[in-house]
Amino acid sequence: MAIYALLDFDILKKYNISIKDFCLTAKGLKAKILQYRDKNSSLEEKLNRLKEIRKYWKKPLIINDSIELLPLADGIHIGQEDLQNLCEKFNVNKYEMIEILKDSEKLKMKSEKLNIKLYTFHFTLFTSKKIVGLSTHNKEEILEANKLPLSYIGLGAYRPTTTKDTSNILGEKIIDLIKYSYHPVAVIGGVKIYDKIPANFKVVGSDICKLMSTQLKKKKIFKRK
Repeated sequence: MAIYALLDFDILKKYNISIKDFCLTAKGLKAKILQYRDKNSSLEEKLNRLKEIRKYWKKPLIINDSIELLPLADGIHIGQEDLQNLCEKFNVNKYEMIEILKDSEKLKMKSEKLNIKLYTFHFTLFTSKKIVGLSTHNKEEILEANKLPLSYIGLGAYRPTTTKDTSNILGEKIIDLIKYSYHPVAVIGGVKIYDKIPANFKVVGSDICKLMSTQLKKKKIFKRK
């Protein structure tokens, strides 16, 4: 079970942790994927942070929700409502929308027709295939996700968490639900670094920040001595 590191910018600010230190810690924990999640910043601010993340993180990088920034990342993670909203905006069904997100050339053409600005670096390759993940919360959503050409699903919430609404806590039920998925499963919501869950990935964000914060406090106490 691999670690999928969640770099939530609001949580980084809460614990006073830099992007650089988080990326280096995620590398030290042998995380396989990193997702950049930022619900309150402008696209320009997100763009600059993505550039910074790219300096320290060379493995797969996922952007949360913002399709405008997808050309700069290796993939995107979206929620159920986000997918529905995108389908309405692009006037396509869910299967077609996932195919558009996975194919950079399709996304470029469709976005131009809708006047959606895609942010790019000078070296961005529009021919690359993207990773697409979708959040799921119950058996019905998993079975529907099985019909879509997704790269993986996020399944949760495993525990209560302060980073998002987790009114639907799955707890140990998650072990049985994982079996219904045809796609790789990333367990989300309140997951801790050392949790052992029979899934492909465990998405860990807050717990990494808590670990880093504790280590920083210990260093300060040691220096005072």
